[in-house]
Amino acid sequence: MLDSRLALQALAPTRHRLAWLACWATALALAFFAAGQARAQAPDPQDPPNVIIQKAANNVLERIRKDQELKSGSPEKINQAVDELILPYVDFEKTTRLAVGRYWRQATPEQRTALVKEFRNMLVRTYGGSVSTITPQARVDMRPFRAEPGATDVVVRTTVSDGQRDPIPVDYRLEKSAQGWKIYDLNVLGVWFIQNYRDQFASIGSQGGVDAIIKALQTNNQKMNTPPTR
Repeated sequence: MLDSRLALQALAPTRHRLAWLACWATALALAFFAAGQARAQAPDPQDPPNVIIQKAANNVLERIRKDQELKSGSPEKINQAVDELILPYVDFEKTTRLAVGRYWRQATPEQRTALVKEFRNMLVRTYGGSVSTITPQARVDMRPFRAEPGATDVVVRTTVSDGQRDPIPVDYRLEKSAQGWKIYDLNVLGVWFIQNYRDQFASIGSQGGVDAIIKALQTNNQKMNTPPTR
């Protein structure tokens, strides 16, 4: 069985400079919480993918500036937002499946449920707290969007600036399903989110299989005192 200390080390972000930027995965998703307060501006999954991201970005920045509780990165508030208003727009099971890689195919239904739950909790806790680092000067600029007619898997490119650093490219990969467009991957500074975690999960899984990955996630979440998923 993989030593828990090694598991925690393996699950740590591999590039420290991703710390403040990775929170945008959560922060942009939290735009749907803001949209819940103003339904007329809520992203529609049937909108073009670039419109979904643009609406989300505009809403989250406005909401974070006004809502101090949300800006504080409260895990309970973030959990509520994810449960009620994010999951309909994000294919989190696909994100988990691709990140876990071949171990997903080996997992039982119960193990898959545990993987999604624990991975989601870890990400909310790890990156949600970084919402408090977003400055009033923060902005998201959309880059030109191009997609082939009939495309069902696209990348929406943006740049993020916090008023203190040079703009950083942040890209979103979306897939069109029967329910509309859903986000499932994120690229920051040339590092795709799924690939980053796939490499780490592969290292853990090679020493203990699916159960080792679940255990590493659980141990990490307990260390961070992650509130349980409702």
